[in-house]
Amino acid sequence: MTRLRTRARKTYLVAHIVSAGAWIGIDAVLGVLVCTALISSDPATISTSLRALELFAVWPMLVAALLTLATGVVLGLGTRYGLVRYRWVAVKLAVNVLMALLILFVLRPGITEAADGTGDPRGLLYPVIVAPGLLLFASVLSVFKPWGRVRKEPHDPARGNDRADQALRHDRRGRGPEPVGARR
Repeated sequence: MTRLRTRARKTYLVAHIVSAGAWIGIDAVLGVLVCTALISSDPATISTSLRALELFAVWPMLVAALLTLATGVVLGLGTRYGLVRYRWVAVKLAVNVLMALLILFVLRPGITEAADGTGDPRGLLYPVIVAPGLLLFASVLSVFKPWGRVRKEPHDPARGNDRADQALRHDRRGRGPEPVGARR
């Protein structure tokens, strides 16, 4: 895939951030409803909270997770970061895929059982604790971009020498070598 143009990259980046934000918000609502069901002593409140979970949490959360995944893949393929070129991107990709699968195959059945009264709502406390932590971890990775490349790429002589690349990065084009003892 070719590099995304600036406007397209920014559009996908905004969509990625908004879908991740929606996912975090839906997860917060999940936490409120689960805690309400666990803390309340009123059977009507417990039932309403669990039914609201069944209606609200799974499918919107899964859609937000898949939108985050799709926009992240497009950004990975269309920018210099790649999908598995940098460790932090690969980890975010793995976390996103894992969480989407957990929503579909673990959270959905657990919520359905709790809403039907056949399951224990205390089992829903684990996703309420773990999911925000993983989403926060992915957000921190996006900001700090730790760990570098998965593997170092060999120097490509066709790209020019490293000193010229550094000069371009530091906006020193055409000025020749920096004098000894020069201050920046």
